[in-house]
Amino acid sequence: MFVSVTRLRVRRFIDLPVFLWKTQLAKRQVMRVPGFLGGKLLVDAHRVYWTLTVWESDRAMRAYRGSGTHSSVMPRLVEWCDEAAYMHWEVVSNSIPEWTEAYERLQREGRLSRVETPSTDHEAKRFPPPRLQPLIGQILKPTA
Repeated sequence: MFVSVTRLRVRRFIDLPVFLWKTQLAKRQVMRVPGFLGGKLLVDAHRVYWTLTVWESDRAMRAYRGSGTHSSVMPRLVEWCDEAAYMHWEVVSNSIPEWTEAYERLQREGRLSRVETPSTDHEAKRFPPPRLQPLIGQILKPTA
């Protein structure tokens, strides 16, 4: 199995409505795509949004990433976000990793995405752990 975690911080409040709408469309897309096994979304403090998805393979994740709503929204993240990072890894278990593991891997081995207006935290690759209390998020399950 293949795991992907992303952490995005939306820079301006004015961008939130379209970002959240596109997030809902991408969420519907991911739940229907072949190879998606499950995942989680987390709404964090200070306009930070996390995704954690599990796939049959790297190929399945890349096919999703390069199609539909997700592929059309990725270029917009450069202008919407001032922090963006991601990490991919392989697992042998059949469960979705916990947020703490995802955060630790992102901090240790994650990659920064290009953003037009990076925050100082983005440039330093300094991200606080996800806020788990209260946990505001969703579990994603495949519908296909």
